[in-house]
Amino acid sequence: MTDLSDLTPVRSGRGAPVRPAALLLVALVLWAYAVRHTDVSRLDDYGLLSALHPAFWAGLAVLTTGFWFTVRDPRRAGAWPAAYVLGLLVMERATQAVLYPTPLYAWAWKHEAVIDHLLTAGGLQTADQVGDMAVYDQWPGFFAAQAALQRLLGVDSAAMFMAWWPLVSSLMLLLPLLLIYRTFTEDRRLIWTAVWLFYVANWVGQDYFSPQSVAYALHLGVLAVVLRRFGRSAVRRGQPRQAVWTVVLTVMIVAIVISHQLTPGMLVVCLLALCLSRRYRDWVPVVTTVVIFLAWCLTAALPFLSAAMPDMIRSIGDVGANVETGYGATPTGAGAVATSWAARLLSGSVLLLAAVGVWRQRVLRHRAWPLLLIAAAPLPMFAASSYGSEMIFRVLLFMLPGAAFFAAAALLPKVRTLAADAAAQEAGRRQTAGPAERRRWGIGTWVPLAALLGTTLAFVPAYSGKDLINYFPPQEVALVRQLFDQAPDGSLVVAANRNYPDAYASYWNVDHYWFLDDGRSHVDRIVRRPAATLARDMAGVERPGRAYFLLTQGQLANSEMNGQLDEAQLRRIQRSVAASPRFRLVAENSAGWLYELKQSGGAER
Repeated sequence: MTDLSDLTPVRSGRGAPVRPAALLLVALVLWAYAVRHTDVSRLDDYGLLSALHPAFWAGLAVLTTGFWFTVRDPRRAGAWPAAYVLGLLVMERATQAVLYPTPLYAWAWKHEAVIDHLLTAGGLQTADQVGDMAVYDQWPGFFAAQAALQRLLGVDSAAMFMAWWPLVSSLMLLLPLLLIYRTFTEDRRLIWTAVWLFYVANWVGQDYFSPQSVAYALHLGVLAVVLRRFGRSAVRRGQPRQAVWTVVLTVMIVAIVISHQLTPGMLVVCLLALCLSRRYRDWVPVVTTVVIFLAWCLTAALPFLSAAMPDMIRSIGDVGANVETGYGATPTGAGAVATSWAARLLSGSVLLLAAVGVWRQRVLRHRAWPLLLIAAAPLPMFAASSYGSEMIFRVLLFMLPGAAFFAAAALLPKVRTLAADAAAQEAGRRQTAGPAERRRWGIGTWVPLAALLGTTLAFVPAYSGKDLINYFPPQEVALVRQLFDQAPDGSLVVAANRNYPDAYASYWNVDHYWFLDDGRSHVDRIVRRPAATLARDMAGVERPGRAYFLLTQGQLANSEMNGQLDEAQLRRIQRSVAASPRFRLVAENSAGWLYELKQSGGAER
């Protein structure tokens, strides 16, 4: 049996592209209008959801509708679904880059600081030199590549382009996704609907400026090579060609292993799962991955792993603790809770659609069995580690390629055999054309369209619902940069949490202390007697270093929306510090305050 990909497509007429072009153009015009008329100063705990101009939602609805009718129409050229997917990526991943004058997400700024350190130090350093941040020196692949790119472009900082990284990293996924899906079908309806669902279900946010974004693209690239070149039929073609693809595979695996800690483990379990299929019982990819992974872990990464191994061993098998969120990771407030539920419902809907697709598409169950294995393979990682309370999100991310494929199959008509289609043609095309046309525009069209539209619209709150936390206005960036411009070597920066831009700037020369990471008892002491407790915590800094207290809007939003201290408590801490003779105000603006601990004089208050 086979699917409709084996049937000769109907050639499009001369005027066929008119409607797809018109709907795509309308969608992009509405998006451009919405971006121009969106005020990011209106952000609240619903994130970008409350600030977006209504034209954005209209544009997204038009884009989704146009894609659905275009991808289902056999008269349309194959380039039109691709154009719609590119339009989706622009609306999904470029909107924030256009709207916000500064890059999003504190961890992206952290990675920019790591690149700056690599350029400053000129090489890798040990834990004795950079402390906990040495972990980045032990997985330097991404940062070394970005440092080279920064020098090639002649820019002073990666902040010049990292706002656009979500769009760039999403585009990097497109080719391996297409190669993976085309391994199991050439039906463009199924391929492009699967790609669409993959992107709208990928709300996890690992597309930002990070090693994970590149490692994930390489992970999909490895799977694409294995699925297309290491199956039984490919191996029979001869050893010389197989050797070439083994070299390609090795290069990608090395790039993954030296760039990210988790992705090699996910790749190993996916490759092991493929070995359960007789079509891919080739041990070369998995053995290559394991050998390279172990070699790196036992050499360059050994200092980090030696210190972390006891905790890693204790977490093995503790599934409940591995999926449990820690302190400061529980959304609070109507907006934060609503966006959290939007993300859960989006993921749940796609997984439910995938289950429906597996159930109703018997042909695909057989043909795409390896994709089912890849989708299920990450699940055992729940028993391996909590990965900083993020394992549940990472498992979802690595399940998506397979889940999106079968979710797309649930939205499309049942696949048919060639024999059944030939019998229908012999019965007379004219006799069946009328009823077929009516069925094509019936419930089988509108219900899947509603599902596709719902998942596409749900992506926005799931992906952008925390922009109040992740966006740092220019005033906040300016305040933090003023701090690090004047902080001497050996200084200490104290803040509520690390959610502010450049939080790791000069981390090799300046120490940081985020008191909300401390034990609850000490946080309670700070809340009861803010200035006195903080002054004691900051008193050990030796000259010429200085001790600073920084509180910004990003910290306030992060603490309140994640269930730590609320804004009133943090502002009380700020007022106590402002009133204390032990501190002096260095700078303030609409985004925060910066204080310095005086090195002598004044009674505590």
